[in-house]
Amino acid sequence: MKRVGFFILSAFLLVASIVQAQQSFTLSGRITDINNRTIARATVRLLNSDEIQSTDASGQFEFRQLAPGNYLLEVTAIGYAIATKEVQIKQAVTDLTIQLTESVEQLDEVIVSAEKKEQRLTTIPYSISSLSAKEINQYRLWNTRELTGIIPNYFAGHSGDERNVVGIRGITTTSYDPAVAVYVDGVNQFSLDTYIPQLNDVERIEVLRGPQGTLYGRNAMGGVINIITKQPSNKTRAFVELTNGNYDQFRYTAGVQTPVVKDRLYFGATALIQGRDGYYTNEFNNNSFDEQQTISGNYFLKYRVNQHWSVTANFKHQNNRNWGAFPLVNGVETALEEPYKLSQNAVGKMIDNTQNASLAVQHRSDKLLFSSQTAFQKNYRYYNSPLDGDFSPLDAVSIINDYGKAYNKVSVWTQEFRLTNTPAASRLNWTAGAYLFSQQAPVKQATYFGEDAGLIGVPMTNFSSITTSKASNRGLAFFGQLEYAISEKWNVLAGLRYDYESKKLNVLGEFQPEGADPMVTRPDTSAKAGFSAVSPKVGISYEVNEQGRLFANFTRGFRTGGLTSLGSDPSQPPLFSYKPEYSSNLELGFRQELWNRKLRLGITVFYTELTDAQVPTLVLPDAITITRNTGKLVSRGLEFELSSKPLKGLQVDYNFGTTRAKYSSLKVSSNGDEVDLSGRRQIFTPAVTSMLAVQYERIVFPKAHMGIRVRGEWTYLGEQYFNLSNSIRQSPYQLLNARAGIYTRRSEFYFWSRNITDQQYISYAYDFGAVHIAPPATYGLTYRYSIN
Repeated sequence: MKRVGFFILSAFLLVASIVQAQQSFTLSGRITDINNRTIARATVRLLNSDEIQSTDASGQFEFRQLAPGNYLLEVTAIGYAIATKEVQIKQAVTDLTIQLTESVEQLDEVIVSAEKKEQRLTTIPYSISSLSAKEINQYRLWNTRELTGIIPNYFAGHSGDERNVVGIRGITTTSYDPAVAVYVDGVNQFSLDTYIPQLNDVERIEVLRGPQGTLYGRNAMGGVINIITKQPSNKTRAFVELTNGNYDQFRYTAGVQTPVVKDRLYFGATALIQGRDGYYTNEFNNNSFDEQQTISGNYFLKYRVNQHWSVTANFKHQNNRNWGAFPLVNGVETALEEPYKLSQNAVGKMIDNTQNASLAVQHRSDKLLFSSQTAFQKNYRYYNSPLDGDFSPLDAVSIINDYGKAYNKVSVWTQEFRLTNTPAASRLNWTAGAYLFSQQAPVKQATYFGEDAGLIGVPMTNFSSITTSKASNRGLAFFGQLEYAISEKWNVLAGLRYDYESKKLNVLGEFQPEGADPMVTRPDTSAKAGFSAVSPKVGISYEVNEQGRLFANFTRGFRTGGLTSLGSDPSQPPLFSYKPEYSSNLELGFRQELWNRKLRLGITVFYTELTDAQVPTLVLPDAITITRNTGKLVSRGLEFELSSKPLKGLQVDYNFGTTRAKYSSLKVSSNGDEVDLSGRRQIFTPAVTSMLAVQYERIVFPKAHMGIRVRGEWTYLGEQYFNLSNSIRQSPYQLLNARAGIYTRRSEFYFWSRNITDQQYISYAYDFGAVHIAPPATYGLTYRYSIN
């Protein structure tokens, strides 16, 4: 696999070397407000490059040694709406003027990198939502699951272990492979084990709805969450943020980005520590349950070799400790009638350590942008003592996985090479690349049956059933996408990706009576499987004007197949392969900005057919999930997004989505029989997601630039189901959030509250009936100080 990567890299570098820039020019100008007053310390950035400048006291900026071509400038300044300007350089440009409007009067212009290069949101011909750093702060987003309601037809939940299960448009994570891909700073967060959901010092979040396999690859069948953290540059910035709340909740973060050698070497670092008492009380020992603490960090070192080459090294880590990782109660009625109370006799602590290192190399010429992204991810997760497997005070079932560092450690190596044409006066824009990965996942886990095992139908007591597995997965993909302007208004889009994956799984089964040595019940058995897929995408768009676009797209979605163990029953085959899952998708949409960027709206309708659905079944008491292909799903719906500033200082955002996702055919096994579940609704898919956010801000002391900001949010989620038979149902519910405080140019102090009415509702449930309730009402105070 690494030899293949070497040859691909050589080919890409050969192409990049052919097109070095032959000329260079200067681009300079000034930044003013609408009254022509100059703005000092504004940040001017050339998108898709490492070039960034701050204006001087007279509002002037200057970029030197730029190759000929089209450039997109982004301008930001405190108190002003973000603006962009497109500039074509054929000779020196020295008289450019860009005017900014106050942020209380105009919406920010939105930049996204959905097509692996930075562009205006209004030019993207498919469904995408984007949240800026300012909006992330205003929504008080700490974790990707809190995007539920904000993003139309998006839902995320978890069983208490902080591993978010995400679904978009009814395409959700039903097998262990995610249905929605997560990228952080260009790196594919390969699985539920290896990605970090905490949000800290984030530049923006982009959520692409619908299959994105052409550019983003495996497991992007439902969509992509693309997270970009703030990068170091020539401009020094630093911040500290302190939060305290109920349940002894605390969250302390700090960060700095600064040049070490101007125009050459840059350093950036952010750190976070957070924790809280448990929301639940364990009545078995009358102690707090689900107490958590997290320490995470993000560190950058960036070196600009010259105006063409740059190298960025990045290291991220997250260390979780959870005293009660699965706060689950058997039965919906019990969970809701006595919320945040449980009784478990086995209360081990979960130790969960994740590391993510990457090296990005970028080369820019007047023709091409070459990128190489090498990443290594690792997760080590274990319980220091047994966890409760029956979620009751019985000594019936518990889970053990502390077998040393040789097991329960997942490691992934990924490599992506990409070529993109740099902006130019051309009707054709394209991206092409290759992607490789290698994953190792050795797992050893025991299910212990104690004194009370007979009460749940197990004929023996005081023994362990031990399963040891070693999974090895490798893959290779080639992809390309192009957009061509067939006229001044009409554009066509076409993309294609080829994926191949090979998987190998070894499984060993053992039986161990208490106090005795283990005995082999299933000899070491191995199996291999290979999967390939071609994922096409075609689309057409019409540019209504510079701020509006109509689009229509057809895409083919793909989620890889795999190998699954069938439990400890020696009468059953030890390993079983399941096929890839495919979907055919059609969407029609419209996006428009109006009234000098005081109003932005988007509307999309979609239709999806999914075949060979990967349906998981939890085998008890083994606590093993098996996956099989069965059934066909049809999902259709609508999405609506609106942002507006109707009055000075007042902003209104409303997002709405509706999904009707139903299995037109579905047959599953249950207790040796086949059950027909045709007509059932998809799991983890609210029928409606909706959020209304209203914020008002006003400067009360102009000389000190001190203002007040008040915000309210109303979220409504429609009914949803948590098992395929639709017997575990969450009825529609509403949530209220609020935020109010004061701010200056550098600091902010505010009070916040989430789920004000203390609404109890199901966040996650297993198909056998164990239920996790979402967090109760929380509130706190936050102080933030920043230097820009």
